[in-house]
Amino acid sequence: MHGFHFILLLLAIGLIVLSIWDLTQKGHSVLRTYPVIGHFRYILEGLGVYLRQFFYARDREELPFNRAERTWIYRAAKDSDTTVGFGSTRDRRPLGSIYFVDAPFPLLGRDVVKTRPVTFGPQCENPYTTCSLINISAMSYGAISENAILALARGAKMAGCWLNTGEGGISSFHLESGCDLVAQIGTAKYGFRDAEGNLSDEKLKEAAAFPQIKMFEIKLSQGAKPGKGGLLPAVKVTPDIAKIRGIPAYQDSVSPNRFPEIASSGELLDFIYRVRSVTGKPTGFKTVLGDYEWLHDLFKEINKRGIESAPDFITLDGAEGGTGAGPMSLMDYMGLPIAESLPTLIDLLVEYKLRDRIKVIASGKLVTPSMIVWALCVGADFINSARGFMFSLGCIQALQCNLNTCPTGIATHNTWLMRGLDPENKAVRVFHYVKNLEYEVGTICHSCGVHEPRELQRSHVRIVTQNGTSVSLEDIYPDKAKKPK
Repeated sequence: MHGFHFILLLLAIGLIVLSIWDLTQKGHSVLRTYPVIGHFRYILEGLGVYLRQFFYARDREELPFNRAERTWIYRAAKDSDTTVGFGSTRDRRPLGSIYFVDAPFPLLGRDVVKTRPVTFGPQCENPYTTCSLINISAMSYGAISENAILALARGAKMAGCWLNTGEGGISSFHLESGCDLVAQIGTAKYGFRDAEGNLSDEKLKEAAAFPQIKMFEIKLSQGAKPGKGGLLPAVKVTPDIAKIRGIPAYQDSVSPNRFPEIASSGELLDFIYRVRSVTGKPTGFKTVLGDYEWLHDLFKEINKRGIESAPDFITLDGAEGGTGAGPMSLMDYMGLPIAESLPTLIDLLVEYKLRDRIKVIASGKLVTPSMIVWALCVGADFINSARGFMFSLGCIQALQCNLNTCPTGIATHNTWLMRGLDPENKAVRVFHYVKNLEYEVGTICHSCGVHEPRELQRSHVRIVTQNGTSVSLEDIYPDKAKKPK
């Protein structure tokens, strides 16, 4: 009992000290007015995100991803049953809701539709041909942990999809599995720059020498923070990450808001030409759209120079896109949603007769089969997802990506937190997530009566209007041309 009494005495002394501190400090009004018990306010505030998503929020109301979406991904990643009973909890009535048009005579004897191979940059020294429809979007080593990279890379190898390295450079964790990689070049050119910070042909050649590197992506902007470069807080800039990026450890890694070398459409094409010429591999760019006028300038310049000057692909991110760290003002208010920008991009490519030449990769909250099918109907050739794959790794939407305190070991470099993420186990979940996505996309295609996902057209989507009835997406964005074979 003496030990118990001693513990009670320590607890009482601790509460008295805490009370005195609360009453004398001036930084927190709540604690000054309500000593000790005021701390419960901050505890509950910290737990709020967990309590809300697991107990209080309804299945379809939470943002950025609701419980129904997360649950489907968790089940798909575990290769569990993704079917539901009784009826859908999705409300089809709200303005803008989408649903798909089933064929009166769907394909007989098949419940899944396979994808055909597509080639990027057939004119390149090393073109890239892939059957992968759904791929892993850019998440840099730095934004996410080495265990997360290992799991994604191994899962990508099993699934036969590509993994985008993100703007933090190429690490051994990307390479070890042998999966297909898209090397991203950000505005800071981490991993691809010389001592002065300029693009290095030597570093490009070194990267291109890896057979796993299939393409290069020039990152102009991303949906969560258009006009703002990458931001990796100092606490996440470990010595290993600093070495790969060529920057000091434990200092904020802040990329320029744009490439100093690219201030016009012509300079963008020059940059693409340089990377493609040095590497011999397909090269494109990633952007989030706001002003459409520059696309007219870009496509006119391509037609002026010749079709060979075009990028091999455009990765289009929507304003819905995510990030490890970024200003809330940009996340909330900048950039156009992919529902508007994707059909516009496709239409402009058709208008300038570039649709066959330039592949379109859509990104931005496309994490479930329905949203992937929507993007394919609009005109996308491929789908990239980042946060969908984070969920497949076990992300619980704790919203701590920028704090190095991610409780699931994904967006942190804290060794204790990382140990909870087993790369071997999670790689299997990544594989299952891809395969179950592909299967259910194929199932929807089967119901729509098409033989291949890229045969989907805008006429296969209907959208609820203000009066509660629906119209075909083709009525809003008429198909100007059929998709290329």
